[in-house]
Amino acid sequence: MTVTERFLDFVRFDTQSDELTNMTPSTPGQMEFAKYLKTVVEGMGLEEISLDENGYLFATLPANTEGDIPVIGFIAHMDTSPDMSGKNVKPRIVKDYNGLDIVLNEEQKIILSPEEFPELLNYLGQDLIVTDGTTLLGADDKAGIAEILTAVAYLQAHPEIKHGKIRIGFNPDEEIGLGAHKFDVERFGCEFAYTMDGGALGELEYENFNAASAKVTIKGRNVHPGSAKHKMINSIRVANNFITMLPRWETPEHTEGYEGFYHLVGINGTVEETTLSYIIRDHDRDRFERRKREIEHLVNKTNSEFPGCCSVEIKDQYYNMREKIEPVMHVIEVAEKAMVEAGVTPKVQPIRGGTDGAQLSFKGLPCPNIFAGGENFHGRYEFVSIRSMEKAAEVIVNICKLVAEA
Repeated sequence: MTVTERFLDFVRFDTQSDELTNMTPSTPGQMEFAKYLKTVVEGMGLEEISLDENGYLFATLPANTEGDIPVIGFIAHMDTSPDMSGKNVKPRIVKDYNGLDIVLNEEQKIILSPEEFPELLNYLGQDLIVTDGTTLLGADDKAGIAEILTAVAYLQAHPEIKHGKIRIGFNPDEEIGLGAHKFDVERFGCEFAYTMDGGALGELEYENFNAASAKVTIKGRNVHPGSAKHKMINSIRVANNFITMLPRWETPEHTEGYEGFYHLVGINGTVEETTLSYIIRDHDRDRFERRKREIEHLVNKTNSEFPGCCSVEIKDQYYNMREKIEPVMHVIEVAEKAMVEAGVTPKVQPIRGGTDGAQLSFKGLPCPNIFAGGENFHGRYEFVSIRSMEKAAEVIVNICKLVAEA
């Protein structure tokens, strides 16, 4: 099977994760997909296949040469984002893209346009896989799964390419930040690994945000509005004041590169009580800690005007993997060389987000991130280049070869 055939097969499965279920995997569709993938790797003749009760699937391509070669791994996640439905995905291949608008859904007038998504123009003449505009596509990260399996199949078909022991791992719930929580690094048994979970062709990432969540709770006092003077405390208005005290320009829509932000992701309020849900992000650990302290400072400031009305719960989510990768930079150098040999220009850049690799790196498994080829993740305008998926599979093969030759 080609990487495209595998990908089109995999997007049939509805694997949208759900942070509210408190289960692992968080949705039954992920386990259904994991069981299917288990039959796939069994059919490929891989070894040391295991699927645990939490939906973590591991398998091994044995070494085909002697020598003290490091065991390396390739990892991708099975879930798709809760931001949009991944049920009944209807992919379509746009052949030889011509640079014009792509009508995803004529009836609903949903158009993928280079005017709104200029990155489309990077794919002139290429075959693209798009949605019908009613769901996301699932290239994040079913493209990564397809690429890993395609690379493994290629190595099996070409025994002249010498390689050490290769481990593959497919996990649930990356999109809700839990993909690495129950990942058994010791059982996986690798010296280092790569997540195939990046975006456009050439992306290579070993820096990510430090991340925390903050839940601000504001208690009000509800009094009949006809007699509320000097009595009512409207928690919604207090919350609005809290929101405006944070720096206006330090939000996702005004930042890029290494710039961090505060992001208000949810608000739920009545006069009596309002909750604000934030995520806090910064690549620099010191600035990250200052951002958390700023939230606490604003809580105290609010309480100075409305005593005891405001509280906050801040939880760290993950940290920048850079500090764990820098001591083993050869894993980046191998990936860069593998890309160059595949005719791909490496684009080393920070992730404005997180990956399972960040948490795995802090669990003792250095794990940078490599492109999977998709664009516009988490929504109806998601697409993936077939050429990019093919190149990603080639990069995996090259990494395996280079590690054996080192």
